[in-house]
Amino acid sequence: MVETVEDFTLEALRAGDRAEFSRLVEAYSANIYRLALRMLNQPQDAEDVLQETFLKAFRHLKNFDGRSKLSTWLFRIATNEALMLLRRRRPGQVSLDEPVMGDEGDQEPLQIVDWCCLPEKEMMSQEARKHLDAAIDQLPHSLRVVFLLRDIEDLSTLETAEVLGLSETAVKTRLSRARMRLRELLSAYFGERLLVMRDGGG
Repeated sequence: MVETVEDFTLEALRAGDRAEFSRLVEAYSANIYRLALRMLNQPQDAEDVLQETFLKAFRHLKNFDGRSKLSTWLFRIATNEALMLLRRRRPGQVSLDEPVMGDEGDQEPLQIVDWCCLPEKEMMSQEARKHLDAAIDQLPHSLRVVFLLRDIEDLSTLETAEVLGLSETAVKTRLSRARMRLRELLSAYFGERLLVMRDGGG
């Protein structure tokens, strides 16, 4: 029986079949690049991570045991590559073990606007996305990477835990804190949008 995972033939990938590997690259390049770009904020660095991810994958596919999804394995390689770049940029300052709430401890944000009543076009507007991107960039790396994997790349809690070498409980905790922090950071912007709508100007 031919062993497949995510519609790819593992035997062909492990044997170095370039056509099958090209399919793998085509399937996941956009996701890997997007994750790297959101982590690094530098297109050239993201390109480097993308290239290195697939180079390492090609070299080590023969050792891939199939216990995790191929996409999870690729995200793990990409995340490690991105973190290594960040550590080279700022030695000693980048760690997934850094305090997830900075100097704030576990204090909850004091002012959070509930923007549940905003229409979808407001939430998905180019301006809103710009503010969201800026807020994501302000998250500590330990929270940002969890948010990106879970809410942007749509990995499961288990898959995110496998990528980052964390427990599922730690992933859930960090995701909750990331979302709370983003709501805090975005409250001013969406609060203003709600006021505009209520005043009839939106």
